[in-house]
Amino acid sequence: MIQIYHNNRCSKSRCALQYLEESKQPFEVVNYLQNPPSTSELNELLLKLKLEPLDLVRKNETMFKEQFKNKTLSRIEWIQVLHENPILIERPIVVGENSALIARPPEMTLDFLKNNS
Repeated sequence: MIQIYHNNRCSKSRCALQYLEESKQPFEVVNYLQNPPSTSELNELLLKLKLEPLDLVRKNETMFKEQFKNKTLSRIEWIQVLHENPILIERPIVVGENSALIARPPEMTLDFLKNNS
């Protein structure tokens, strides 16, 4: 089943969610700010995204700029930071069985749905 890591306050996330709703495919909404992914879930997500943890960080967030910008952390440490501070996770993320993408722009969701239906 397709999942979307969603933040309702984000317009791009709402747009990607709308594409999923219109597709009529079954999907699950993951409200990752209320229920942060575990470190193992983040690791699996990063593998599907084919990204490193720092690639998943929202670098314009105040928290990142103030606490993490000039730090050199290991992969495991960055995953822990994302788990403890889910506001730093880029959004929206659309996840399928074997792949995932950061849906920016949200229209990327449409191609993802074609390839994962």
